[in-house]
Amino acid sequence: MAHLQHMPLNARKTFVRSVAPEPIPAPPTIPTPSAANGADKGKREWPPSVRSYVQRSFAEENIILDISRSEMETKLKQVISQAVEAATLAHVNWDQLPLPQVMIQNEKEQNGYNAQISSSPSRPKGTSTLTNHETNKALSKKRKSSDLEATDGAAIQQLPWRHTDSRSVFESRISYPDKRQRNGTGPDHGSSKSTQVLDVRKKRFENVNTGYPSMRPWRPSSTNDTSSEEPKGPIVGRCQDLEKKFFRLNGVPNPDNVRPLSVLEKTLEHLKAKWKQERNYFYICDQFKSLRQDLTVQHIKTGFSVTAYEIHARIALEQGDLSEYNQCQTQLRALYAQNLGGHPTEFLAYRILYFLHTSNRTDMNDLLANLTPAEKNDPVVRHALDTRSALALGNYHRFFQLYMDTPKMGAYLMDMFVGRERLSALSVICRAYKPDVKLRFVTEELGFESDDESARFVCDHGGQNYLEERDDGVRLLTGKALTFFEIALKAASAPKPVI
Repeated sequence: MAHLQHMPLNARKTFVRSVAPEPIPAPPTIPTPSAANGADKGKREWPPSVRSYVQRSFAEENIILDISRSEMETKLKQVISQAVEAATLAHVNWDQLPLPQVMIQNEKEQNGYNAQISSSPSRPKGTSTLTNHETNKALSKKRKSSDLEATDGAAIQQLPWRHTDSRSVFESRISYPDKRQRNGTGPDHGSSKSTQVLDVRKKRFENVNTGYPSMRPWRPSSTNDTSSEEPKGPIVGRCQDLEKKFFRLNGVPNPDNVRPLSVLEKTLEHLKAKWKQERNYFYICDQFKSLRQDLTVQHIKTGFSVTAYEIHARIALEQGDLSEYNQCQTQLRALYAQNLGGHPTEFLAYRILYFLHTSNRTDMNDLLANLTPAEKNDPVVRHALDTRSALALGNYHRFFQLYMDTPKMGAYLMDMFVGRERLSALSVICRAYKPDVKLRFVTEELGFESDDESARFVCDHGGQNYLEERDDGVRLLTGKALTFFEIALKAASAPKPVI
């Protein structure tokens, strides 16, 4: 056999110690199937599926840190050699065959190998016996690619993985906080190897960005097992229950607990009837949250989704639940942007009134800058804009006229800040009308339904001492109440936590 020149590879750094590579004499080569059939056959042409299998074996994302490259290469050579000897190279499904590192890992788990045992490939048959000095030198070169190059000889040169990049994949994946740990001379040098192996495993699972695939036992290509794989797209529910309690998801939803669109449409009609009959908000809110969750996990974004969110938003607004209302309003904005129907101008007006309630000038300015002429001409939006203008000008007379004539459900939002505006108006009245005014004037100007309601409002804020009953009726002592109403307005205007 012609003499084969040896091209040494760069020595790879190991977890045990870093030793400069030393050339060792190449032992007799292992007879390969091609050599056994005659040297005149030349270099074997490997099928593309075999080459792809070898490339995937040495891909960086498939590396397992606690399995050395020498172990993996030995296992790979064994698998390919067995296929060549059995003349099944073209019949093996290389795309489904597990990678050599996976085979090694499964064998260790099945045989109950202890992590303290350092597995090293056995010396192939037919190689010459080394002397003690040569054996020590070979052991000192453990986990180095130069060992395998010298040991396997011509058989390895014909295998296709020798055409891949021979650079160490461990080099860029290991960081040494201390130089002594690299050389194996640190204070823990004499400790058990199991600690080092456990540390390596710990780093593997701590680094969530390495992208290691889950190593599953190999199954034949005829086995169609997709039960443990996560769905790649939205799920389709199979639950047929109209009512279902809301629960927060901690993982991938189970289709058996999710209702499909056809059932959700029936659920919405059922909830609407339930709300009209029982008016139990806690129950209805829980059911609507469950309905919204089923829409979300199935990625359902249709006109039905808009209807469901609008109904829940109106119910939450009626009950003063701004938390649920804001969640629905946020989703509705995204759905309206897709032109799925609904009532976008109605909820645009509600957003304007909500910003007045929270005194959110920044978002209000952004909203006003993005209004289209068509939206400004809508009656509901026009009313909300007029309300904003009246407050900006301090025109409380105009504001309470608009309050008494609020379209749709905007009055529920205005009720949330009308008390603050009444205190502001009373402060202005106390400056303009002295020493007193009739309570009836206050009732008409501030949008109260009766004198009793206006008197109750003053008393609820502690101003009963500023009401005086006379022959011509109850009067408000504006000359004395100015400071009181200014303090009450300051307390009512204090910033509140954002819901």
